[in-house]
Amino acid sequence: MPVISASTVSGASGLSKFVPISRRVLKGLKECGRKLVDLNIFTQYLEEWVLENLNSDSEDGMHGFSSLFTIDELRKLDMALEGVPFQQLVRMPIFSEVPEELIEDQYLAVEDFLHAVIIGLWRTFWHKSGPLPLCVSCPSHPGSRFSSVEKAISRGRLWEMRGLGLISKTSNDSKIRWDQVVEFAIFKPKMLLDDALRVSANTICEALFYGFHVLVSRSLSKISSVNSDSVFLLVLDSKSGLVIKFSGDLGKLDLSNSSNPYLSVAEWIKTYAEICITPAEPIWNQLGNANWGDIGTLQVLLATFYSIAQWNGPPRKSVATLISDHSFRLQKRRAECCIIETEKALVPYYDHHQAGEIVELDQNESFSNSRPSRLKLKHGDILVLDDPQQGHKSFQIHEYLVGGNYYLYSAICLDHPLELLSLYVGAHPSRLEPSWEDMSLWYQVQRQTKVLNILRNHGILSKYLPEIVASGKIVHSGRCNKESPGGKCDHPWCGTPILVTSPVGEPLSAVVSNEGTFSAEEATRLCRDCLAALRSAAIANVQHGDICPENIIHVVEKQSNRNHLQQAMYVPISWGRAVLEDRDSPAINLQFSSAHALQHGKLCPSSDAESIVYIIYFITGGTMSQQDSIESALQWRENSWANRSIQQHLGQVSALLKGFADYVDSLCGTPYPVDYDIWLKRLNNAVEGSADKGKMIEEVAVMLRLEDAAESSGASGP
Repeated sequence: MPVISASTVSGASGLSKFVPISRRVLKGLKECGRKLVDLNIFTQYLEEWVLENLNSDSEDGMHGFSSLFTIDELRKLDMALEGVPFQQLVRMPIFSEVPEELIEDQYLAVEDFLHAVIIGLWRTFWHKSGPLPLCVSCPSHPGSRFSSVEKAISRGRLWEMRGLGLISKTSNDSKIRWDQVVEFAIFKPKMLLDDALRVSANTICEALFYGFHVLVSRSLSKISSVNSDSVFLLVLDSKSGLVIKFSGDLGKLDLSNSSNPYLSVAEWIKTYAEICITPAEPIWNQLGNANWGDIGTLQVLLATFYSIAQWNGPPRKSVATLISDHSFRLQKRRAECCIIETEKALVPYYDHHQAGEIVELDQNESFSNSRPSRLKLKHGDILVLDDPQQGHKSFQIHEYLVGGNYYLYSAICLDHPLELLSLYVGAHPSRLEPSWEDMSLWYQVQRQTKVLNILRNHGILSKYLPEIVASGKIVHSGRCNKESPGGKCDHPWCGTPILVTSPVGEPLSAVVSNEGTFSAEEATRLCRDCLAALRSAAIANVQHGDICPENIIHVVEKQSNRNHLQQAMYVPISWGRAVLEDRDSPAINLQFSSAHALQHGKLCPSSDAESIVYIIYFITGGTMSQQDSIESALQWRENSWANRSIQQHLGQVSALLKGFADYVDSLCGTPYPVDYDIWLKRLNNAVEGSADKGKMIEEVAVMLRLEDAAESSGASGP
């Protein structure tokens, strides 16, 4: 499986396509679920088949079942969760022979572990405060009531417990139902056969037994809104654990043999169900603490991440954003340790500059052949830029802004200190080849500079587009020994490119995270502003190519009238992946890229507008499933447009936005351009009242200023 995103870890979302089931089939499913209650009989029908798949080693050393997560996905999640304080308070008792009284402690430890997983993920990706929408509870058998582990212990019924469910608190009823199960965990004090971490076929069958009941309960639910036919199952013992993803179209279950539902379900699982299993990996260490950064725990975290997204929608803070913070923390750590990178090793250096001074490094032999370190700035630092057109210009750093995979700061120009600007720090030319991250910096600085210059050279000026204030290379302290104006010396920062633009704003992803869904008026304003930017760029045959919440900023502008009213506007930034000609490729975003971009790696004329529709759908509370691949992302788009779910949702927000979505739907994948003018007129009428009225107000304001000027000069009549 590919990356995690809300824009995604490319991640294996595990969110499958939901297939509607007829009323007749639902009735048969209800009867089947009611009769399928004996785990032992269920196991008899499946055990041999499961055992064959477990022992059927493939060339890569995996068993016959499909693998679930790649090591790259787990590594990305590990980086995103760097520094997140997961805290298991109840330690796991670990003994080779577990006394009966310690089994109670083990169940309490598993319950606390799952609770820590929920808290850590929810507070990190969705909401930092407020009530948790999930809890942990235990059933004794399918269809039974749920209770906490403590309550089961107090009633002497712990031995009846068959697992632990992560429950969505979506119902006002205090009674927990099976259709509220987000994820189900089987806990066995001794799950594994031996030290080789092999799991028994009986245990897999038990997990599938409860997984089937979860899927049936969701299909029959009157309260569940989860459009998925897959469920993640955890299998845990006191040392280790694994994850199973169980999915399938229940509409294909043969219900004609009502006398033997076990045979029907077993055949359905063998024929139509998809089962993916991770390797069993250690979770708890010898002190009973969870190894939060190890593979076993990360598998549980990733499965739970997708399970929460399945019920509560995409996270408000993307994994990509958290991964980008890793670079910031790394640079901060290196600064604390006073080290820089050279070709062969990390070499200590001494920082001689004070706050407010130009960043300096000692010139010594350690720089002669060094691989340059990335420049990291802090509040108050002054940076001098050599702009080929404007000469030397000085900027003072205000603060670091989270900007995806590049370094972005707010800063002021010392010549005009009243306006905040966006300052991008690129990668040193010698770093561009080995690092994907450094290539991202190249797109954000060097290529974005090229694109914005193209727009400027075409005479395109718009408040809805970023504008270059200055661009060039950093001027470092000390003597520069470069041999030519375009060359560089042996100073580790010599030649580092800088781009300064206006305006500064808050990323849309952060606005949604902090303030929640948008009103109809604000969503219409965002649509109007973004289309205005795209229309202006289209004059120069430029398409953005990377429209997503991280690349649209919310700007508060001060009105030029006497009341100094503040008004919000939205500006698409990060034009480094813009498409200028056919050979250019846009960025690929599983959540927000157009279907044409995902399928062909190219843009069609309406691709950016299609991405704007997904943005509006997202900010107004539309449910966007996490996607695990280009195929699943395309499937989601196909289903959403075919079922008109996007238009139906936007119709509840604004008839105008619904109409715009219908219009874009008619253009998707075609060679026909977007008629920006007609939609800008309609949107502007909705935002401002009327385009003609706005023009009239502006003309009256101009006349008043002219009259004031005439009166002050004595030129007006008596």
